[in-house]
Amino acid sequence: MAFSWQQFIVVAGAHFLALLSPGPDFFLIVRGALLHGWRKTAATCLGIAAANGVFIALAIGGFAALRPHSPLFHALQAAGCLYLGYLGILFIRHARAADAALRAAGAGGGGAPPSWARRFAAGFGSGILNPKNALFYASLFALLAGERTSAGVQLAYGVWMFAAVLGWDLLVAVGIGHPAVMARCARYSVAVERGTGAVLLAIAAGGLWLLAGSAMPAWLAPAAQ
Repeated sequence: MAFSWQQFIVVAGAHFLALLSPGPDFFLIVRGALLHGWRKTAATCLGIAAANGVFIALAIGGFAALRPHSPLFHALQAAGCLYLGYLGILFIRHARAADAALRAAGAGGGGAPPSWARRFAAGFGSGILNPKNALFYASLFALLAGERTSAGVQLAYGVWMFAAVLGWDLLVAVGIGHPAVMARCARYSVAVERGTGAVLLAIAAGGLWLLAGSAMPAWLAPAAQ
């Protein structure tokens, strides 16, 4: 199937609506932008986009290992919940006021912003361990394959989606990391840290609860027969 603007609008619209839904990636960007500014948070945005790119490549390649209810999908979901819980605990335990963090950084203490590699790794880890990303791209590209969309068109869609994720995340970071916004929120930096940690812990707990509920019948099925 050749390129169709009608199909592109439907695919791009569905993808953008998925971007608008706040998740762990969004809260990481908000926290980073408020505490460190958008330029430093850009590394996190790039890591998130790279993780999306991995799922896009797997979906275009037709990999079925990440189908819902598969062992690998459940393992990914469990790892993602544990990772988000770990980040949430770190944010709550190490929350500090912005001015105190700046003083510690100036004194050579532990308040300096994380390195570029650590910020990228945090974004990539959050994105790659989010099973919703795997499910979304697998479902979308399976639909495109069913409509006999050519590999070249699917690749073009994939490039567009990668750019859309990166562009949207950077736009959020720039808006929240504006100096005026950062100045207004500086006094609430501890609340931002702890609030982000609490949200991530809640997402992790909810994910583990749903995972246990979906996996338990499979575990009990052999015993019930």
